[in-house]
Amino acid sequence: MISDLYTDKQIQVLQSLRRTDWRLLINYGAVRSGKTVVDNDVFLFELRRVRKLADELDIAEPMYILAGYSSKSLQNNVLQELTNKYDMQFKFDKHNSFKLFGVKVIQTFTGSIAGLGAIRGSTAFGAYVNEASLANEEVFNEILNRCSAPHARIVCDTNPDVPTHYLKKDYIDNKDTQAGIISYHFTIDDNTFLPSEYVQHMKAGTPSGMFYDRSILGLWVSGEGMVYRDFNKDTMLIPKSKLPGNLTYYVGIDWGYEHKGTIVLMGDDSQGNTYLVEEHTRQHEEIDYWVNVAKDICKRYGSRIRMWSDSARPEHVARFRREHFNIFNANKSVLSGIESVAKLMKDNRFFVVEESVDKFLEEIYQYIWDEKSGLPVKESDDVQDAVRYAIFSQHNELSKAQAVVKPRWMR
Repeated sequence: MISDLYTDKQIQVLQSLRRTDWRLLINYGAVRSGKTVVDNDVFLFELRRVRKLADELDIAEPMYILAGYSSKSLQNNVLQELTNKYDMQFKFDKHNSFKLFGVKVIQTFTGSIAGLGAIRGSTAFGAYVNEASLANEEVFNEILNRCSAPHARIVCDTNPDVPTHYLKKDYIDNKDTQAGIISYHFTIDDNTFLPSEYVQHMKAGTPSGMFYDRSILGLWVSGEGMVYRDFNKDTMLIPKSKLPGNLTYYVGIDWGYEHKGTIVLMGDDSQGNTYLVEEHTRQHEEIDYWVNVAKDICKRYGSRIRMWSDSARPEHVARFRREHFNIFNANKSVLSGIESVAKLMKDNRFFVVEESVDKFLEEIYQYIWDEKSGLPVKESDDVQDAVRYAIFSQHNELSKAQAVVKPRWMR
């Protein structure tokens, strides 16, 4: 039975393929809700439809666009999944295109304007756009323009973003029947194949507010109020006497002068808890001051302690390199970084040494969302930025980071 292979929501999507009243199909919503799984199969069905249509039009090699944020995301989300599911093998030409079911599939990457080059001038019978909300708007529009062959159709999947995002405002909310747009909203509960305990863990562990609304409920929402709504000073502030030993220490740095500069010392224990051990925040200090702060930290916690630095002041990074600090460029992804910190708070695995912080508590209650941009307001964020750089980079990006200076054993 088809219900053994697909969820009810996925079956609704597949039933739409029989309809002839749409040009753009958008599946959006929660993570792990089954959007991409069904769209990968829709991609295969659409290629077969295109081949049949091309035969009727006497076209030997019809073209179809496969688009994603990057080469890696397309490989991970689409091509590898199809290989795993159907044992498909893709043979790429020198332009990164391949043929499937007699259709030439052109790959393009939507993360930057450079994605225009692969499709400009082409006439396509359709497109599959993975992670559509991440697509550069001009590239997305060009994909729609290129799909000008008779009965061409475009399929998209995406997680939600801000409600003012062009994909939501101009397409999902477009109710003009002449536009030929249909969309399906997925929540995590729509994926009835997920283990119930996994869903429970996801709901319990996803940070409150915007992250929960987007990741679990699949809603296009902006944040409101505090960024870190799960921070609880009653349980997360601890005296230094309760700081465990044998921590893995690392540092986050947010450079400043007119606005405050910050160096934070973080520590992880073997149980998955993270501690803000020390905060050093000052305004109108030159680089020599910060070198001395870093030297003192290294003296007390180890000369090769890893430092994750804001890359906005390369001259300061260069100075730290000359001082032989073990410094790396931090991953500054804002929402992903915030989510990594917020998840620790949601799971009650984030703690702050009360005697050793200065501006952290003052900032965290003023660190709020800008509803227009969907990002935090750029005020009262110096310590928060440094903490985010440190935690997100240390926990998620170590293997990808580009070292500013190599450790001594690599020199």
